[in-house]
Amino acid sequence: MPVSADSSRRTGTSSLDAPPWVAMYHSVGDCSDDPYRVTVSPDRLDQQLGWLRRRGLRGVRMTDLLAARARGQGQDLVGLTFDDGYADFVETALPLLRRHGFGATLFVLPGRLGGDNAWDPLGPRKPLLGKQGIRVAAASEGMEVGSHGFTHVDLTKADDAVLHVEVAGSRAALSELIGAHVDGFCYPYGTIDRRVVAAVREAGYSYGCAIDPGPLTGPHALPRVHIGENDTPVRLFLKHKLHRLRRRPVEAGR
Repeated sequence: MPVSADSSRRTGTSSLDAPPWVAMYHSVGDCSDDPYRVTVSPDRLDQQLGWLRRRGLRGVRMTDLLAARARGQGQDLVGLTFDDGYADFVETALPLLRRHGFGATLFVLPGRLGGDNAWDPLGPRKPLLGKQGIRVAAASEGMEVGSHGFTHVDLTKADDAVLHVEVAGSRAALSELIGAHVDGFCYPYGTIDRRVVAAVREAGYSYGCAIDPGPLTGPHALPRVHIGENDTPVRLFLKHKLHRLRRRPVEAGR
């Protein structure tokens, strides 16, 4: 639930003192075989988006969220991110986002166009978006496409040559594909270290999304909250409330 102005004055804090609240989704579809908990059903996503809206919160793409916060605004905004670029984003998630009037950021893998989630040894194979699907997502109002690396590898274990391809190479390929600048990067598996974060910054990305970056938290290592099928309105309320206990500020342009 949003922190009120009165509440902020009582505690001496601002809702902008904490990192922005960013929800991390993956696939939207059948949850019956989901060992990695990367899938949320369409009905549950609809419920979750409705919960945000009823509480005066609006889901937006990351560039809109960060721009608002740079202006000292955005207390009512939530970043919605979808990792991996599953085909069901365009088929299922996008219509639901449109219904609620929300935007989102989709992180894709330009080295696996039209492929599947081969990096997951367990669970079902899920198709990924091809060129046309990514272009549809990028052209949709309120949507943004960012890079999730070139092929989905743990960047902390990659040598310098592979790291360059995964970070800078994926940005170049994706920019050519959608005909626009690519501002955001999402770290596969959420694993980061100083070398990897520096590579993302030096490649020209405006921001990077991690999971729980700890002391590396900043514009190129933003924390996110995993959202899954089990996240009922009560669980969402608790996750949103606990997130506001984070007190490490994220300074624009750092």
